[in-house]
Amino acid sequence: MTGGSGAAPLPVVDIDLAEPGAFRRPGGGVRTRPSGRALGLVRYNGRPLGMAEASGRGPEELWRALAAAALREFTVTDEDIGLGEPHSTFVEAPVISVIVATRNRTGMLRDCLDSLLALKYARFEVIVVDNAPADTSTEELVRREYGGTRDGGALRRKYGRTRDGGEVLPNHRPTVRYLREPVPGLARAHNRGLTAARGDITAFTDDDTLVDPLWLTALAAPFLADPRTGCVTGLIVPAELDTEAQVALERHGAFAKGYAPRTWSLSVPSTDPLFPFTAGRFGSGANMAFRTELLRGLGGFDPATGVGTPAHGGDDLLSFFRVLARGRSLAYEPAAIVWHRHRRTPEALDAQAFGYGAGFGAYLAAAIVHEPRMLPALLRRLPGGVRYAIARNRERAGPATGRGAAPSRLARLELRGMLYGPYGYLRSRRIERRIRRRAEPRHGDLARRDPRRRGGDR
Repeated sequence: MTGGSGAAPLPVVDIDLAEPGAFRRPGGGVRTRPSGRALGLVRYNGRPLGMAEASGRGPEELWRALAAAALREFTVTDEDIGLGEPHSTFVEAPVISVIVATRNRTGMLRDCLDSLLALKYARFEVIVVDNAPADTSTEELVRREYGGTRDGGALRRKYGRTRDGGEVLPNHRPTVRYLREPVPGLARAHNRGLTAARGDITAFTDDDTLVDPLWLTALAAPFLADPRTGCVTGLIVPAELDTEAQVALERHGAFAKGYAPRTWSLSVPSTDPLFPFTAGRFGSGANMAFRTELLRGLGGFDPATGVGTPAHGGDDLLSFFRVLARGRSLAYEPAAIVWHRHRRTPEALDAQAFGYGAGFGAYLAAAIVHEPRMLPALLRRLPGGVRYAIARNRERAGPATGRGAAPSRLARLELRGMLYGPYGYLRSRRIERRIRRRAEPRHGDLARRDPRRRGGDR
């Protein structure tokens, strides 16, 4: 993000250098005419180049200022092409199931679903997973406004049949399905949706996001290009910067992953001192997709990780790591854009910064639990990784004031969370074991139901 260093609220806009003078709002392509100071996602023929900050007394002057800032900061070449003709790949494009986990945020969910139903992709379904809801408002919203159905007979009547009796997704208005997961935890909610997904690819986003109209088109491209690709992540940019807390998080760089496509695999050497354990550099859970059968083969997401558990997160990072550990590749495609609504209050921002760090620490502990053969590699990389983490926190602190730069409040909270993360993961695993024990039928219950288990009935 170029421009000033203050924390004043900023309107966020979307511009394309190939469309002079045109502004769009985040997420839906709706035209707008801002003036004053603004932060813009700058594209060239649809492909994002970066975020630029500028000001202008009217829309025309603001557009020129944003374009000039972008041309100063970003390199645009003939190779920076867009997505071409997105509709040309629809016949062969894979069916995608989009899973949105939500909890007591119907207003944000409505905006997210509206953006999903505006996607320029023909073959997809939307699965809303209501995670430990306080009431029935989310279910009522999905049923009333999106024709949503519970997983069951009513849903099956909406699908056609193939010659072999299998279900096929409709190629018209996407189906919105409603599921409920009573136990809190983002990983549990995602797993509940995964069990019901019918797509070849399963994509995930959060209820506080808006998706770009070509989001699924861009996510699908790396899967189509290389059968070894097991996971694709995309760019996350702010949907709004209306409060100081939102601006602070954006400047902290919590979601920044860059604007160049990248691919990682264990067969390709990396300069990253902690690779492949720095999974946070690969992407974030608000914008990720997996080959469905691969993710199911991994057992889905570890329910002892994720928001809503003592681990605070790490479910997405662990899955990225396990895809690589299984010999598959992971691609980052910045043209797959999701607009995220950052936390609006300082208190929520502090909790989020701590949660990011805790999730990373929990992920490292979980990675060894799930892939113990990778422990020697982690131990070899750990000293360099610690140095990298300290340098990263100093960089985020901003310019030094005196001798050295003390970490900023958010950086300190994130580092504190990293130290807590392994303990949080162990706490969460103990809770998971108790949940499983309660869910399993006890021997005495089986004996009462099955007379063959009663000693007098042998």
